[in-house]
Amino acid sequence: MTHATTTASLMRPPFPAERGVDAHNLKLGMWVFLASEVMFFTALIGSYVILRFGAPGEWARPGTVLNVPVTAFNTFLLICSSVSMVKAFAAIADGNQKMLKVWLLLTIIGGAMFVGIQAYEYTHLVERGFLPSGVRDGSELAALVANGTLPQATMGLYGSTFYIMTGFHGFHVTCGVIAMTYLYFTKALRGKYTQQDYRGIETVGLYWHFVDLVWIILFTIVYLI
Repeated sequence: MTHATTTASLMRPPFPAERGVDAHNLKLGMWVFLASEVMFFTALIGSYVILRFGAPGEWARPGTVLNVPVTAFNTFLLICSSVSMVKAFAAIADGNQKMLKVWLLLTIIGGAMFVGIQAYEYTHLVERGFLPSGVRDGSELAALVANGTLPQATMGLYGSTFYIMTGFHGFHVTCGVIAMTYLYFTKALRGKYTQQDYRGIETVGLYWHFVDLVWIILFTIVYLI
């Protein structure tokens, strides 16, 4: 009986059922994680909306404080990285190892550039005097508060909500870049992804598209409205 069972197991294909179950579990786990992230960002965005429209006094116009054109370019860059992730997924689904490496690398570069530009934005804002606590005394923005261009009463709320929301999103982008870099060097470059098994690309792709979608919402309500 034992010999027959062992022989039958050796004659089976290399774990197709188990591989399918693993892929399903990975995607399910990612969807559950993204559901928790939806609640997290919904709480942040909802708090921002309530504070902004419920705060006493006027809210600063985004273009007066923030560099909207630079962030618009950064948004375009992140959207392009999401497109390149789709291309990477399509490439490995077709069994094209070479283009998987190309598109995944472009996605990593796009994500890293997004984080770099956001760091530049933060540096520039701090230099102008825009802090999480509000406006720094003696700064360029403090002069705008003094002459009435910026409202003094709500700048503290503006600074704290801006840095919390965009900072947490930047942290998520950084985590995505680290995850993709790990997959690139440990899996993609070594040809470990095949047309039959590309679970890592699929799951990290779900995460990356989610991060992209959240940023589009943040960019709209924080930089444009």
